[in-house]
Amino acid sequence: MKTLRLISLVSLVFTVSLAAQDQQKLGSIAGKVYGNATKEPLPFANVVVVGTTLGAATDLEGRFVIPRVPTGTYSVRASILGYTPMIESDVVVSTARPSEVDFALVETQLEFEEVEVTAEYFRKLPDKPLSTQFQSNEEIRRLPGGLEDVARAISILPGVAQVQAGRNDLIVRGGSPSENLFVIDNIEVPNINHFGTQGATGGPLSFINLDFVQSTSFSSGGFGARYGDKLSSVLSIDLREGRKDRHGGKATISASQFGLNLEGPLSQNGESGSYIFSARRSYLDLIFKAAGFGFVPEYWDFLGKATYQLSKVDQLNFLGIAALDNVRLFNDTPDKRFDNSRVLASDQNQVIGGISWRHILSSGYTTLSLGRTFVDFAYKQNDSLLNPIFTNSSFEDEWSLRGDLVWQLLKSSEISFGAQGKFIRFHADMFLRPFQTNFGQQISIDRRYDTTAFKAVAFAQFSQQVGRLRVVLGGRVDFFSLIEDNVSFSPRLSASYAISPVTNLNASVGRYNQAPSYIWLISNPMNGNLSYIGVNQYVAGIDHLVRTDTKVSLEAYLKRYSDYPASLTRPYLVLANTGAGFGGSEEGFASFGLDPLVSSGRGEAHGIELFVQKKLSEIPCYGTISMSFNESRFEALDGISRPSSFDQRWIVNLGGGYIFDEKWEISTKFRYATGRPYTPFNPDGTQDVSLYNSQRVVANHSLDVRIDRRWTFDRWNLITYVDIQNIYNRKPVDVPRYNRQTGELERVGSIGILPSVGISAEF
Repeated sequence: MKTLRLISLVSLVFTVSLAAQDQQKLGSIAGKVYGNATKEPLPFANVVVVGTTLGAATDLEGRFVIPRVPTGTYSVRASILGYTPMIESDVVVSTARPSEVDFALVETQLEFEEVEVTAEYFRKLPDKPLSTQFQSNEEIRRLPGGLEDVARAISILPGVAQVQAGRNDLIVRGGSPSENLFVIDNIEVPNINHFGTQGATGGPLSFINLDFVQSTSFSSGGFGARYGDKLSSVLSIDLREGRKDRHGGKATISASQFGLNLEGPLSQNGESGSYIFSARRSYLDLIFKAAGFGFVPEYWDFLGKATYQLSKVDQLNFLGIAALDNVRLFNDTPDKRFDNSRVLASDQNQVIGGISWRHILSSGYTTLSLGRTFVDFAYKQNDSLLNPIFTNSSFEDEWSLRGDLVWQLLKSSEISFGAQGKFIRFHADMFLRPFQTNFGQQISIDRRYDTTAFKAVAFAQFSQQVGRLRVVLGGRVDFFSLIEDNVSFSPRLSASYAISPVTNLNASVGRYNQAPSYIWLISNPMNGNLSYIGVNQYVAGIDHLVRTDTKVSLEAYLKRYSDYPASLTRPYLVLANTGAGFGGSEEGFASFGLDPLVSSGRGEAHGIELFVQKKLSEIPCYGTISMSFNESRFEALDGISRPSSFDQRWIVNLGGGYIFDEKWEISTKFRYATGRPYTPFNPDGTQDVSLYNSQRVVANHSLDVRIDRRWTFDRWNLITYVDIQNIYNRKPVDVPRYNRQTGELERVGSIGILPSVGISAEF
């Protein structure tokens, strides 16, 4: 109640003090229009603000500027003869900086008699015919309960399950948390989360600053041959360029952190390029310490990007990201020492760097990228007497060089191919004293390991339009020097048939292979005999455009897994069931692959997904309906098919919002998910293999509400919001834990209602 009173007071103060100054102001919209296949600029394209008389034409370099646009949120339309028109929604115009909008137009391939194909709010790229959703910066920012987090925004999409409230361990179509790929500006990144799980892809919060994200593309299956070494999904994040008119920035304080952004041109006229930079720090440590917690996390993150235009056809991009995570443990009382003995603490440093050169050809483009990712892990867990149970000091260092070529052979044909090489350094110093799992097995490790390795890939993909049918055929070959069976081949085929201008039938079939995680390979000497993990995927679906701003899609999928690492020591354990949460002694340190492993695990996942989305348009409301039925089962060495530890059968997401005017907006999100399996405890805290994953947590559901208020001044603007998570205060129920101090079960879950306030000043 004190928090709610504080929120009301802050809102009242802003309303009274600033209302007299807030009035309609003018901003501008700028950007460029280019061909999606070739990246060539499209001169003389028409760009208009939907619902107004405002507009402009692009110049010879495909650029445009629409001045004197009243502040507010708009849809912007781009069109030119020979290309499918495109509408970008959620374009927010302010006085602080020009709104940047880029259009990648797809050449018109089909002509239907007596039917005029109008501009669509939904992108459908020729090489991504199905299972792909695009989210704009504004769609991610205003998501209630999303904390302006690009990873958390994925959880509302079909086929995506969250293991725990408050974490970004994403389960995509029945896969494990280790099966997701992240790509930032053409640089592959192992994980985008603070306090990430080694060998997997989750964590509590993303370190990508949403202010610099232009858009994201999320593929939950059926993705092309360009992407590989992951089985379930690809999240591609495109960062925007900095402003080119003058230097500016943004100061923010939100629910968990505060930060400062800076951006501007690299030269006086802005033609040579621009830069963006941000620094953010959490203040959770201050709150946790003041509340008397013994476990206190703190983090910093930094993001920088510079774009330099060498010529009209050559562009250089420089990317740098750093995330510094630290956990402090206060053991000044016996209760804190006991609580901390159940925690696997992790200090981490992540550094990502990259240089990309893009050259535009007459009918295509090439991209050459040099990248480096470095992650330093320092895990520790002590008992209540502060004696070490487990320590892991390790780092993963990858250097990569990648080249891609996209060439448009004809208007209806496109070919792309590329190659990549990775040089890897890996170090680990691991210690686990003899430890007995809840199931009765004893494991231990005392191992120091240094190695270097090499990965390589070559891929090719061909896309052809034949009448109403678009076919994409591709394949890739992967090589990894650390495993015995070190070469894999992954063929893929997808097709889309246009029944009408607004309805498409889509299908995909393909093989996907993923190398075992580095930490699994070195934890035990015999694990070098592991093979690539494989899955055969089959996807079929239909999408229909109800109107230009509303789309519905229905998809079904089947995934059959093979060669998943399984434990010889724990015959019930397959590593598909690991990698989520904070891990440690309560999961028997299973995610680190400490056991001797063999590639004998199998599994199957299948499901059906319905997704309905209305984009913001002349009708000032937006919304999504996502309903998924999923089932996933895996077999370890004992040959018993059991539900996956992350198997959530039904997931329903309902969300939407309404924009009243250029000042006020309200949005809401409801989520329902059936419970995931777990193994019950005996009265003494042990567990039986015969009951492995035999019970389920009860279903969880929550309602989040967010209210945004914008304040506009002559050269700067203020954005404030109130975000209330779990507004009806139903605490989520998680897998129970056994408390050996009390001898009782604990239904571990997040706190109930969680209100937060955010304030951003952009200048």
